[in-house]
This record gives sequence, C-alpha cells and structure tokens, in this order.
Amino acid sequence: MKPVFDRATENLGGIVRFGHVNVGVADPHIAQTFYVCALGLTRDPYAQTGVDNMWINVGASQFHLPTEQPSVLRGHTGLVMPNRAALLQRLNQFAGQFKGTRFAFSDATDHVAVTCPWGNRLRVYEPQPRFAPIWLGMGYVEFEVPMGTADGIARFYEQVLFASARVIEEGGARVAMIQCAQGQHLQFRETAGEPPAYDGHHIQIYLLRFGDTHRKLSEMGLISQENTQYLYRFEKIVDPVDGRVLFKIEHEMRSMTHPLFLRPQVNRNPVMGQRDYQLGVIDDRWNGPPWKQPA
Repeated sequence: MKPVFDRATENLGGIVRFGHVNVGVADPHIAQTFYVCALGLTRDPYAQTGVDNMWINVGASQFHLPTEQPSVLRGHTGLVMPNRAALLQRLNQFAGQFKGTRFAFSDATDHVAVTCPWGNRLRVYEPQPRFAPIWLGMGYVEFEVPMGTADGIARFYEQVLFASARVIEEGGARVAMIQCAQGQHLQFRETAGEPPAYDGHHIQIYLLRFGDTHRKLSEMGLISQENTQYLYRFEKIVDPVDGRVLFKIEHEMRSMTHPLFLRPQVNRNPVMGQRDYQLGVIDDRWNGPPWKQPA
C-alpha cells in the first residue's frame, strides 16, 4: 500500500523565520546571570559584546537585551530546551542572586514557568513533536490581546504579511496562530481586560515577500521607521476590514537578503563544564531531537 501524504502540512507562509525578542534590562550583570547562568542559554560571541546590549542565542533565535528602562512583553515566550532536570537545578542554584527582583519559577505539568528579574514570563518545554524540528529555540511568542481581536489579527497577517494564519480554540480562549517557521508561531490569545500600556519592546521576523508587505503597509499608513534597504518597522496591527487598531507591538521586518539571515549561531551545552569536558564528545540529549523524524 502506497503511503498517503498531506503535502499541505509542509506549506510555509510569508514569514520564513523568527529572529528575536527585544526587551530592555536595567542591569547587564543580572541579565547575564539570569539568561546565561540560570537558564543555560548562550551569549552571542560575535555581536553586541559590550555592556550596553547583549544578544542571547536560543537555537536559531535570540533575545536582545539593551541596557535601558526595563520593558515587559505582554504575554510570554515559549522556549524549547532539553534536560528539564538540569534547568530546575540551575534555577535553584542561582535563585539567591535575584533576591529583591521579580524572579520566580515553578515546575508545571508540561513546562517550567519562569519569570525574569524584571517580570518577563517564559515557559520552557522539553523537545516534543509539537515543536518539531526545534529541539533548542523559541517555539512561540504569545501576546495577550483584547477580546474579539483574534479574527482581525489573523486577517492582518494573512492579507498584509502573506503569512499562514488561523484562529483556534484553546483553553477556553480564541487564539490567532501565525506561522513563522516549521514548529514556530506567533500567538495572540484573547484575554479579558485591557493589556498593559505598550512600553516599546519589539519582535523581529524575516519575510519572504519583503517588498510586497512594505507596499501594503505603506498604503495603510503603518510604516513607523524606514531603517535600511533590508529593514523597516511597524507597530500597529489593524483589521484590514475596517482599519481598527487591534494591538500594538513593534515589528522589526528584515528581508531574506539581510546580511544576518541564516547566520550560524553558537549554542553551548550548559550541562557540560570544564570538569567533565571531553574532546570530541557530543551530548546527544542536547544536540539532537529525541523523537524519530518521519521517513
């Protein structure tokens, strides 16, 4: 019997890669202790190596952490990372260095919930088919948006950014799901009450139809910055039906010709230290997916 494949599941839309989440931090030392030592991520060794900003690698994505007034994403970031037990051990080990901050963590059923010293929320999942093929990276970024906005948000990404978008029911809420790459999404979850005031944090994505999206955004009067030949920004998500502003989050929009597109990123294994390092030994729990890839 010949296998039957659903080829549509391999379709990708106009967003081809999620780049980074940018939030301000008040103290680079505390930020490095949290993101590198406690979480176990890797500071990029090639770019932003000073104290005024740092780039933290998470697989193929990053956190950008400029030293400035702290900012807080209105939702949470879902990370994918092997070795949950080692993560909990690190969080316990460094917890004392975050006294007097908003740092917290708890071991939930399917993830570890973590709050950074300035209030940004993270959920850390072990690798699983839901995020395949990602075994280390950002599985999603979720925003909490006003009730009744999910359909309009999905329309905006589909019609203006040419993205693959849909609305689902999950946990009693309607969620606009915007595909960024295989196993990776932006999520906009309808939540009762008004979201906190927007404080300037931003996200960055790479686009397939970079010029076409710019034209559409320009026609709608939504371009907020013209940066370079390869980069522009907007921050208002509007319903294409009536122009109503649904949510604000700055998008840093990069082309696939941007010099940093597909730049290889260093990701260390935080479990392997100088005492147990062995030349040429690779920890398969960190460097490969624990499930079988489809034939």
